[in-house]
Amino acid sequence: MKFELQDTFTKALPQDPILENSRRQVSGACFSLVAPKKTAQPELIHTSKEMASELGIPDEELKSTSFLEVFTGNKVGENSRPYAMCYGGHQFGNWAGQLGDGRAINLGEKVQNNKRWTLQLKGAGETPYSRTADGLAVLRSSIREYLCSEAMFHLGVPTTRALSIALTGDQVLRDVLYNGNPDYEKGAIVTRVAPSFLRFGNYEIFSSRQDYKTLTTLVDYTIKELFPEIENTNKEGYIQLFKTVAQRTLAMIIHWQRVGFVHGVMNTDNMSILGLTIDYGPYGWLEGYDDNWTPNTTDRQHKRYRYGNQPNIGLWNLYQLANALYPLIEEAEPFEEILEQYKKDYALKYLEMMKAKIGLYSNDENDAELLGTLEENLQLIETDMTLFFRNLNLISKNDSTEKALSKIEIAFYTIAEFKEDTLEKWKAWFNLYLKRLQQEHLNDAERVVKMNTTNPKYVLRNYMAQMAIDKADEKDYSLVDELYMLLKKPYDEQPEFEKWFVKRPEWARNKVGCSMLSCSS
Repeated sequence: MKFELQDTFTKALPQDPILENSRRQVSGACFSLVAPKKTAQPELIHTSKEMASELGIPDEELKSTSFLEVFTGNKVGENSRPYAMCYGGHQFGNWAGQLGDGRAINLGEKVQNNKRWTLQLKGAGETPYSRTADGLAVLRSSIREYLCSEAMFHLGVPTTRALSIALTGDQVLRDVLYNGNPDYEKGAIVTRVAPSFLRFGNYEIFSSRQDYKTLTTLVDYTIKELFPEIENTNKEGYIQLFKTVAQRTLAMIIHWQRVGFVHGVMNTDNMSILGLTIDYGPYGWLEGYDDNWTPNTTDRQHKRYRYGNQPNIGLWNLYQLANALYPLIEEAEPFEEILEQYKKDYALKYLEMMKAKIGLYSNDENDAELLGTLEENLQLIETDMTLFFRNLNLISKNDSTEKALSKIEIAFYTIAEFKEDTLEKWKAWFNLYLKRLQQEHLNDAERVVKMNTTNPKYVLRNYMAQMAIDKADEKDYSLVDELYMLLKKPYDEQPEFEKWFVKRPEWARNKVGCSMLSCSS
């Protein structure tokens, strides 16, 4: 396979002088050169033709032996200098020191149609940053990452992408529930694609070590290669960089809240400098609407990364990035202004997004109160987020309160729990909502079209991913492909896939992989 790769990253930034692939602290370097681990019996499971097209890879090439070899680590492509990045991070609010690409190996950069893409193998073996781990990944988590990366892209959420997923033929030991019962699972590799995989932690590590020379070099590289609209690599440029990162981070999180996505582990080493959703570990989608829900078993007690707290954590993480960049500017005020603006912008953008979800496009002084009451009502009993907001499009301006309420009954998990006071609260809300709809200039049909671009009909619910995983474990990849096809058009009706427009089945409520997930992958 002729696949010309460039590499601005390794050419512009300082390299770890030690070539031995041993776990260690790496100083004064942004990356270490490493080689992917040879895999025993690689087998391609699925490829994203959309992503391949973006990279200029023809369909027939996806089936070639050379494609399989390169993207399972068995062959290093032409001009490729595989490397792992050095970075640190705050994990669950605490500084964790050096982390780095412990099982991700970057192959290089592909330029296509004036876009630069970094190609990365996840699960391709140990690196100097693997700490006590083996650098590998399992089929279970790899399918989740592969499907969700592409699903998020088609939802319009800023995200890293995925090109392919393959079995390695190796067995990998994992303790899924962290309960002392490890077992062997099938090894797998996902090829991830993004303009860059730089994270907040890449900057934090050098600032924490007071290595401001390397920090400056990395920040200048970031501006030159990833933010060309910023003209200066000086204090003014650094402030502009931080402002842009803050805006992109906020835009990403607003999208998460819109579609009901919960990242699950928003550590600073999992925050993209480009404002992309990165590192699909113990993520989840809201089934019942619940501000306090987190999909991460590690976060079960404190719920730091719960759905309703994601905007606050985005801000907290930006504070850590500001602290890392401060030594290059030595002025707190510009950072403080940007962080304050984040808070103001969030309040406005969240209100605008939520209004769009319920089909309101004009302004009324009571809109915030109407939405606040709605969010309270959604948590009175278990109410499916995706079904509720999608079915709001069925409501006509001229509906009665009772008729409107009947159109969203599909979203309630247990109608038996619908007590009289709950019913009265919903009736009161729909009464106000129907009156508010009268103020809208759009007719019902026009409003439906707009609402259906905001509220997806299909999302990658955990139980769906787990069903695909269970089948794939038996070498049946048909459900991986079916979900991949479904999630390419999440806003379309797709009547042939109507079976997926349902509440989470009861069997999945507490099943491993369907309710909460660990970081074990």
